[in-house]
Amino acid sequence: MNLSQLKTWACAAALVAACAFCAQAQGNNAAGSHISVIASTVPANGDVNPYGIARIPKSSGALLEGNILISNFNSSANLQGTGTTIVQISPSGITSLFAQIDANNLPGPCPGGIGLTTALVVLRSGWVIVGSLPTTDGSAATAQAGCLLVLDSHGNVWETFYGSLINGPWDMTAWDAGSTANLFVTNVLNGTVAGGGKVVNSGTVTRLTLSISPGSAPALQSITVIGSGFPERTDPAAMVIGPTGLGLDAHANTLYVADSVNNRIAAIPDPLFRATSAGMGATVTEGGSLNDPLGLTVGPAGNILTVNGNNGFLVVITPGGVQTHKILLDNTGNPPGAGALFGLVYAPGTGLYYVDDASNTLNLLP
Repeated sequence: MNLSQLKTWACAAALVAACAFCAQAQGNNAAGSHISVIASTVPANGDVNPYGIARIPKSSGALLEGNILISNFNSSANLQGTGTTIVQISPSGITSLFAQIDANNLPGPCPGGIGLTTALVVLRSGWVIVGSLPTTDGSAATAQAGCLLVLDSHGNVWETFYGSLINGPWDMTAWDAGSTANLFVTNVLNGTVAGGGKVVNSGTVTRLTLSISPGSAPALQSITVIGSGFPERTDPAAMVIGPTGLGLDAHANTLYVADSVNNRIAAIPDPLFRATSAGMGATVTEGGSLNDPLGLTVGPAGNILTVNGNNGFLVVITPGGVQTHKILLDNTGNPPGAGALFGLVYAPGTGLYYVDDASNTLNLLP
């Protein structure tokens, strides 16, 4: 082993040691031990297919610190792009309805209506922002641009963010500075429907800069495209495949993007301040254990955590791009684990919360 290899190995070993659930994995294909089901994500109206997940950072209104919000993409008829509900679940499994959004009673435009996606964040000021990529019949052929919906801490929609730079908001993360916040959003409908299943290299990552004043809804200051050219396409089972999960490193110097079609994790530098697009970003890692990476978050010691859309595995990656572990989270269905995993969030001292679409549950990997 040369000096460069030794440094890489030592760095990877230190990062993995900081990850409790990684330490549970014995070997590269290990099943996660002690996975627990926290609660069903299905509300009273029967919405299914949980996509978005966000941990509440501070109590406000109906929001309780440490609880988890989850958005549903499908209605009770199991049609994609028609789910309208957000549920709140406590770590002990107590579930309540946070919001049920009426497409006919919105304070602003949301082209196509409501179909809540993985794009879900909760700000410390109590505002909740969720993406909508709606359809009329569950098919990609009827998908429309949608919007970002801004809800107060009681689940009421106050405003919508929409327009040409918001086109199929698919996932989101945020840098929350209190009086200001930056939202980072992947968009997957730029020419995708017109492509009719062919790959279109038009997926984007946009940054929305908000100012937040007490007693007022967040004010949108600017929208900037900071990533572009990501491949995207419609899909009979998943409706659309394109850039999905987003995660910021500890100091917001790097934004990680799950580039699903290319089977890679990309990095966009200087995401808070860049004024131009970084294109598809630099490749952190590709191939290996990645198999249609979807949801993404940043966990212990800066590890990148992403879940595969095709086989139900969590893949753990160091900031340097070393794939250290893959941990089985779901092996149901045919093929096993396909289409089961989307949103995930790491809770320090607790573990990894994730939604399982196959069982419509919130699960925990401690």
